[in-house]
This record gives sequence, structure tokens and C-alpha cells, in this order.
Amino acid sequence: MARAGLTTERLTRAGAELADEVGFDQVTVSELARRFDVKVASLYSHLRNSQELKTRIALFALEELADRVAAALAGRAGKDALAAFANVYRDYARQHPGRYAAAQLRLTPEEAAASAGGRHAQMTRAILRGYDLGEPDQTHAVRLLGSVFHGYVSLEMGGGFSHSAPDTQETWSRVLDALDALLRNWPAP
Repeated sequence: MARAGLTTERLTRAGAELADEVGFDQVTVSELARRFDVKVASLYSHLRNSQELKTRIALFALEELADRVAAALAGRAGKDALAAFANVYRDYARQHPGRYAAAQLRLTPEEAAASAGGRHAQMTRAILRGYDLGEPDQTHAVRLLGSVFHGYVSLEMGGGFSHSAPDTQETWSRVLDALDALLRNWPAP
């Protein structure tokens, strides 16, 4: 019988919080059991193993991030939409580093299809419609934006920009200006 109060959803949320505290790579069913002061076996009626826990945290993070992006994009277009999207992405990574790392987890095709990853792609494409990009340029631009946002955030969080001026916010603003200019003047094939 399942221990009272423990549900898969509660364990997933606690796992996401744990990831933010100790790092996504350190999240295990054993560590989660310690958090709830229960035996590991008590969690197996809710989770098969640590990989399932990590997958559930990844799906949770993707959903949470997609909800935040959708709220930020409402009523925006062009550069304003691009900046809103980028800022939510960066802020989420800074506020929830473990969840952000979880959102990068490689999912099976079935898991990916059922995840909020599709919403992320749709929202990115919606932003790009304001720049009048057709295919395959739109796909190239989706990949470019994802690469720039993830690369910048990863370097910033890793301390890569902490040893020099100017302030990282100033650079981030310049990066967004450059991306907007590039998207407005996308090179012909």
C-alpha cells in the first residue's frame, strides 16, 4: 500500500525542488526517500526508478517553462515577443537551475511527443512569423535561437562571464538586438 500523502505528482515536484537545490544529476529515488524520511521501497509504488523520476522532472520543467513563455508572449510581436521569450528562458534557468537542466534531458520519441516541447517549438515559430521566414529558414532560425539562448544561459550560469565587464545584462540586451537584426535581414540561401 502507498504511504499516505505520497503521490507521483508530489514526488515529481519534490524532485524538481531537489534538482534546484543539489543539481539535476544528483537526483535519485534514494535521495528523494531521504527527503520524505521513508524507505526507498515506499516510493516504488509511484516511481519505477531514478530514470523515471528524472523523466517526470523533465516533463514537469518543460510544462512549467511553456506556461511561463505563453503568458509572457500574450499580445506581443516582433522584437518584443523575441525578448519576452528569451527573458523567460533566461530567468527560468537562473531561478530553477536543476529544472532547467532537467528540461535538456533527452526524451524518447514517445515522451517528447507527449511533452510540452511541441508547445515550445510552436511558440518559437509564432515569434518567427513576425519576421516573415519561410521554410527551411524558419527551422534554421528555431535552431539558432535555441542555441544562442541555451549557450548564453549555460555560460552565464557557469560563471563564464563573471570575470569581465560589461555587465551580463548589457550583453544580453545586445545579443537580443543582434538576433532581431539578423532575423529582420535573414540571408538568402
